[in-house]
Amino acid sequence: MKCCCTARLAALLLVVLSMDAVAQTDDVESRPEVTVTDDDINADDVVRWTSDNVYVLDGLVIVEDGAQLHIAAGTVIKAEDRTGPDASALVIARGGQIFAEGTATQPIIFTSVQDRISSVDFLTYTDRGLWGGLVILGHATTNNPGDAAGDYKEIEGVNELVPDGDTRAEYGGDNDDDNSGVVRYTSIRHTGINIGESDGNEIQGLTLGGVGSGTVLENIEVYASGDDGVEFFGGTVNLRYFVSVFNSDDAIDWDQGWRGKGQFWFVLQAPDKAGAAAEQDGAGGDEFFKPYAIPRIYNVTYVGAGSDASPESDRGEMLMFRDNTGGFYHNSIFTQFNTDKGGHALQIEDIDKTGSTTEDSRQRFETGDLGLTHNIWWDFGVGPELTSWVAGSDQGFVAAVVSYLTSNGNTAADPQLRGIERGTEGTGMLDPRPHAGSPAFTNPRASYPENDAFFSATDYIGAFGHSNWLSGWTALDELGYLTDLATSVEGAFTEELPSEISLDQNYPNPFNPITTIKFNLDYTQNITLGVYDPTGRQIAQLINAPKTAGTYRVTFDGSQLASGLYIYQLQTENQVFTRKMTLLK
Repeated sequence: MKCCCTARLAALLLVVLSMDAVAQTDDVESRPEVTVTDDDINADDVVRWTSDNVYVLDGLVIVEDGAQLHIAAGTVIKAEDRTGPDASALVIARGGQIFAEGTATQPIIFTSVQDRISSVDFLTYTDRGLWGGLVILGHATTNNPGDAAGDYKEIEGVNELVPDGDTRAEYGGDNDDDNSGVVRYTSIRHTGINIGESDGNEIQGLTLGGVGSGTVLENIEVYASGDDGVEFFGGTVNLRYFVSVFNSDDAIDWDQGWRGKGQFWFVLQAPDKAGAAAEQDGAGGDEFFKPYAIPRIYNVTYVGAGSDASPESDRGEMLMFRDNTGGFYHNSIFTQFNTDKGGHALQIEDIDKTGSTTEDSRQRFETGDLGLTHNIWWDFGVGPELTSWVAGSDQGFVAAVVSYLTSNGNTAADPQLRGIERGTEGTGMLDPRPHAGSPAFTNPRASYPENDAFFSATDYIGAFGHSNWLSGWTALDELGYLTDLATSVEGAFTEELPSEISLDQNYPNPFNPITTIKFNLDYTQNITLGVYDPTGRQIAQLINAPKTAGTYRVTFDGSQLASGLYIYQLQTENQVFTRKMTLLK
């Protein structure tokens, strides 16, 4: 009786906590609206936005030099959807600061006025480009020195919305430790509208111009941008726990000498529109300018639109290094990429090095400024072999890149992600964590820099281990994409090898919510083990990998499912075994 009461109490607490999380967004449209214009935040002002209001950006709003904008956890900011010279965006000018400090249960949301967060009639990721985005500008160095008069570079589009002589769109300087504030647990949605007078002035979900390393950026999501997810224009800012999903152009873009650090980035591309997972540029204009762009990045999971998809795109490579950029990726996963322009995994630009373009990314690779070690690569539209995944016209150089990859801990292997979903409506099938038997947990890993407090050493490859840090604060969670397909596998626990293939009845059955599925293999072969609802829709893929002969137990967690009848199926090379099980809560 005591155990039963404890279980009921835990369930009740879970319901209460879930209701509390839902309440954060259920009442958004009932909150008073506060319209904000550019006249409302001036130099040296300290402004506070609180979660009991909804703040509506009416046109371009700039946090000026010396001003501070504090945004409380749970606050929602919406933007009018006018375009061109009347477009809405939030800009943190050089010397201004933003302190947007959400939490895992009370994120800060930037979105469009069209987004009725409290309604079941949500916008989808096809509703891109409804407002400008969030722009942060700082005093850190870039490799673009500006014009002949020494004037600083200006963020495109924003420079057309400020009067002549107004310097608030400028970025860059000589302070690499510059501090533009804190952005934490923040979701930025439906950005990328054209701003300013010229066509093509879409700004990204998050635009970072000359931002310094004193700025804290972590747990940030960009969802459904009409342009890039994030773009770094030089600077030294670092970024952790970043989500770039369903954006119509590049998920990640850097240029003009960005030299920051990154860890735990997740990219998921949509099947309708997608650029590169990462377009990595070194410079704008003359490409020999220093400092070179050489960021260091660990633990990313980049998932394309699918190797059989063909989204509208301007890019046929998942990773493009060009314009003299360097940079490093370690302990990362790159998988499932294709577009209507092709489906290569990687290209390192190799040009003729004449005129002003005397250097290129091939040179950065050959001098050791560009490296890719201990990564997992899998499933690209160009073909099934690693040798075909690297793009380039110089086959000697392509062969050198392939040789480098295979000699530096890179493997072509299925990372066995638990579940990927890209539909316009979430059905609870997205779980980007690797299965327990994934090479993400067993492959050798690159070491982490010593005495560097930014990086967290992990025992896995990719952005996720056994926990899913997307939960609670992202649009992916709010819109019903996420689930918890928890599994574990134990192998070969008997001394005698099985003489036949078999699938046992799960135990216990009925179960609540954990059960164990046992099966036997009499020889090494590729198998799949999945769970399905009565209509045949797959609920979870527990295994999709080669397994040696032996007896296996797989633990299945049905805590996210409703009570009812489910089917589990073992498919081997020549046979299919099916059994039923009952979840009773």
